[in-house]
Amino acid sequence: MYAIIETGGKQIKVQEGQEVYIEKLNTEDEQVTFDKVLFVGGNDVKVGAPFVEGASVTAKVEKHGRAKKITVYKYKAKKNYRRKQGHRQPYTKVVIEKINA
Repeated sequence: MYAIIETGGKQIKVQEGQEVYIEKLNTEDEQVTFDKVLFVGGNDVKVGAPFVEGASVTAKVEKHGRAKKITVYKYKAKKNYRRKQGHRQPYTKVVIEKINA
């Protein structure tokens, strides 16, 4: 059984026992519940319009962190314009425990 959930402005396909890196959640709780379930697949398929009624996904928060640094470089030829900037995206690592459909 799998589900497609919406979190952090993105849609993510999840299965039970899977480790997922998502946009940072501002929570210190051990458990987190995702209510915005768009699709539940498996033996019986449920499609939401836009969300599946009564469906939820529970997950355990493993850790919070920041991804590797990327370099953003802006440049305009012949104009002596150069801007260099770094960015590290924060994330939350969760383990999917149960899909309630």
